[in-house]
Amino acid sequence: MAVETVTNKPVMADNQRMNGCGTPRKISRLGKITFSIGLCTSLALSSLSPLTPAAFAQSELPTLGDRISGIISLDEEYKMGREFLKSVRRTTSTISDPLINDFVVNFTHDLAVHSDLQDYRLAFIVIDSQALNAFATPGGVIGVNGGLFLNAQTEDEFASVIAHEIAHVSQRHFARSVEDAQRRRIPELATLLASIILMGTGSDAGPAAIMAAQGRSIENQLRFSRQNEAEADRIGLRTMVNAGYDPEGMASLFDRLMDLSRFSSRPPEFLLSHPLTESRISDARSRANRIPFRDATTDYTTKEYNLMRARIEEHYQSNKADAITEFSRRLSQAEAQAEKDVARYALALAYSSDDQHEKALEEIDTLLARESNRITYLVSRAEILIDARRADEAYHFLQRPLLVNPDNYPLLMARADSLIAQRNYTEAVTVLDKMAQLRPEDHNLWYLIAETQGQAGDISKVHQARAEYFMLVGDYRSAREQIRYALRIEEDKDSNFPLISRLRQKLKEVEELEREARQS
Repeated sequence: MAVETVTNKPVMADNQRMNGCGTPRKISRLGKITFSIGLCTSLALSSLSPLTPAAFAQSELPTLGDRISGIISLDEEYKMGREFLKSVRRTTSTISDPLINDFVVNFTHDLAVHSDLQDYRLAFIVIDSQALNAFATPGGVIGVNGGLFLNAQTEDEFASVIAHEIAHVSQRHFARSVEDAQRRRIPELATLLASIILMGTGSDAGPAAIMAAQGRSIENQLRFSRQNEAEADRIGLRTMVNAGYDPEGMASLFDRLMDLSRFSSRPPEFLLSHPLTESRISDARSRANRIPFRDATTDYTTKEYNLMRARIEEHYQSNKADAITEFSRRLSQAEAQAEKDVARYALALAYSSDDQHEKALEEIDTLLARESNRITYLVSRAEILIDARRADEAYHFLQRPLLVNPDNYPLLMARADSLIAQRNYTEAVTVLDKMAQLRPEDHNLWYLIAETQGQAGDISKVHQARAEYFMLVGDYRSAREQIRYALRIEEDKDSNFPLISRLRQKLKEVEELEREARQS
């Protein structure tokens, strides 16, 4: 799961491998689990059209008693978003690297507190794709592609995209698009009916009238979608400024996107669901020029974004020797200290991926000499040690940082990985169980728990963890089977009545979810 090579991971025996949702093939530095049923990030993309359409208003958000909530309530949006998220988890290759995911979670929450959101039940997913894209669904699911890091060259540009997606959620564009579709349906049907009557009378105007009616319908949908995008831009810009980001970041990213679309037969995926026009760019720049902002970002936070970009960039470098050459060049040419540090960090990762672990440690230790408490450096040093088959050293190295940050997710994952690499599965499970309490909806975490419990020899807990995993990816049939396997084991013991009771209750919950899924 986290950041180690596959050779350091416990692998289930053939008869213990998960059924359903594809069979994991490999785990990379960024924790990518690749499934044999791959989807394509276009699932998220194609979902964007229906998930992000409406009109801008500076007025307050709808309340539970308004007409929009009468059509789709906030709770209904939440359920829809979570079902969509399960589908993406089940069918799409994701990046589960704790450092990247922790950054996205914290970054988005920091922006969200400056937004118009009323419901803060957010969920996040990072898609393993170099294509530039991001999306938002009803119920506060925020997704980004790895390609967003590659293309958003500054933290302000990255913030502009996340703030835009938060605005889609806060303004309830999906519910408002449903309301608009219902409002348009009757007059559009009436027009089509009149056209069909004309055709029935033998009039030549009938076919033309039908084409015109369909054209007006499509035009209305497009206009509504463009209104949504304009509204998300304006509100997202305000969120950026309130959070201390430079609003010029939105316009500069738009300019780059427009250039990419000019010189390519296929525009960036982001533009397929977020249509970009010259007027939209000029509107963003005009608003940015009129808005005074207070720069709340710091060199520390800005560097952290660039370190995550470097991490993603190294992940997508297929030729590690070329990566070392490129990052060495950047380091030699860098002038500002922050720029040097980012290049050095990327170089350390590239050395480690090329099995040059001593050189990697030399570079990361140079960085730690300057910033001994930066968690990204600490976790990365532990990763390099584990990669170099020095897991015991990594475990002891992490003790001090964990005393200061006992619940830090990336640090805890690094500790668990060091224990797994030492084949100390029992203690590793203790660490993983703690993380499951902190992040109960992390499907990749439950997968790793199942693997590790298998190595520890607790087969009942293997099935219990698998059940949690399958529930989070929406495979209720497999979840039901896993709970029944666990129940048989526990009932044979005839000693753990509280656990048996919990498993029976969990089985009822899964069966109910399965019934709802079949009916939907």
